[in-house]
Amino acid sequence: MKFRHSLLARYLLIVLIALCMWPVLVPLAGLLYYSPQLFTQPSSRDNIYGNGQTIEQMWHSEAAQLDGQSEAAIGQRLQELKEQYPLASMFWVDAAGETKLMLPEQEGLPKRWMPGEIIRFMKDNRGIEADPFTVVALLGRDSNQGFMVIQIPRSLMRTEWLATLDNRILYAIVCSIFVFFLFASWLFFYKIRRRLIRLQEAMTLPDDAGIPRPVEVDKKDEISQLEHSFNHMIGQLTSGRQREQEEEELRKQLIANLSHDIRTPLTTIRGHAYSLHKETLTESGRQSLALIEEKTEYLAQLIENLMSYTLLSAGKYPLQMEESDVIRLTRTSIASWYPVFEKEQIQVEVDLPDKAAIWMVDPQWFIRILDNLLQNVVRHAGIGQYVGIRAEVRNGATAIVIADRGPGMRAASGHKGAGIGLTIVSIMVKEMNLNWDVSSSSEGTVISLYPKRNI
Repeated sequence: MKFRHSLLARYLLIVLIALCMWPVLVPLAGLLYYSPQLFTQPSSRDNIYGNGQTIEQMWHSEAAQLDGQSEAAIGQRLQELKEQYPLASMFWVDAAGETKLMLPEQEGLPKRWMPGEIIRFMKDNRGIEADPFTVVALLGRDSNQGFMVIQIPRSLMRTEWLATLDNRILYAIVCSIFVFFLFASWLFFYKIRRRLIRLQEAMTLPDDAGIPRPVEVDKKDEISQLEHSFNHMIGQLTSGRQREQEEEELRKQLIANLSHDIRTPLTTIRGHAYSLHKETLTESGRQSLALIEEKTEYLAQLIENLMSYTLLSAGKYPLQMEESDVIRLTRTSIASWYPVFEKEQIQVEVDLPDKAAIWMVDPQWFIRILDNLLQNVVRHAGIGQYVGIRAEVRNGATAIVIADRGPGMRAASGHKGAGIGLTIVSIMVKEMNLNWDVSSSSEGTVISLYPKRNI
């Protein structure tokens, strides 16, 4: 990335511009302050005190015209000039150094001017910053006739527009530079913040597939690099999601095909096993036949679970929600499992109320959940030789609780599988908007089913 596209370079440029404004605005302020004649307003053009250069030329001209005039003539002319410039102070000194006339009377002026006093007066009242503005002109064409002086307060020489500029000009310059820097900085970071918020919104507002949408990149800076990286990540996520969906579809299709293909030889095995019961077998043969039937049944159940899981994952397992009495459905499921419990010598304890408990469920799905849970008890907790089915109150509603005294879910089991039965239970519970809690230890497992809210 080139340095001119860097956000750091742009901010440094803002700082540099703010610093470069000082050598431009300070001389400009001085020009405005000390050259009011260049920037006058129409309303101040009639100000007779406004132009120091004009006053100085006038005063020297008047002094030259008084060459060789008497004291009375000089005094009369000063009186006339005083009428023209009533707010100015005037006096004149003769050739002997005596102050002849002061308009108006001023304290502090010597009656007789010595060379040192003249020098001190000139030093104190000359210069561009001296206040009042002072003009000293020699009478006539030589220095032997004396001199005359006019003094005008600086405040009278400024226009109304510039009269307020005095010492506040520098303050205004500092404030203007500071305000410019603040505004430029705010604008700079506001644009950065807006781009970051746009990126944040793109991250938190995914599309239907759950993947954020790419953002449009229209600049070349550090944030644009982040946006390019974000878009690249989205591209990878999209590709990965597509591959995952393709693999998932392939896996589901494979499971469905395998389940269908395995059912045919499994049916044949079941048929031949049934035929062998009619034959005369030794004790060892009968045990082998019983084992074949047990494993065949297990394999059939496994295929059924695989098919159910595939259909549930694809959303193709029919779901028909209706108000159902879960107490009656639980009794029905237990009744179908009694022969199995007796065969495995598992004690059954049922504590269900006579009162109906109405849930919004699919009856077939609910029975399938109970069948999977009871099948797990037989397969993995049969060593405890106990299963209890009872009803409890949970969250203000009836809960169905299935408990066993097996070694727990974490214990090793000869029938340990991939847990697809519980996975099916989890999917069905979620789809029917139910809750289920599992508590397992070495002393047994307790599973509770209950609705999220009453209907």
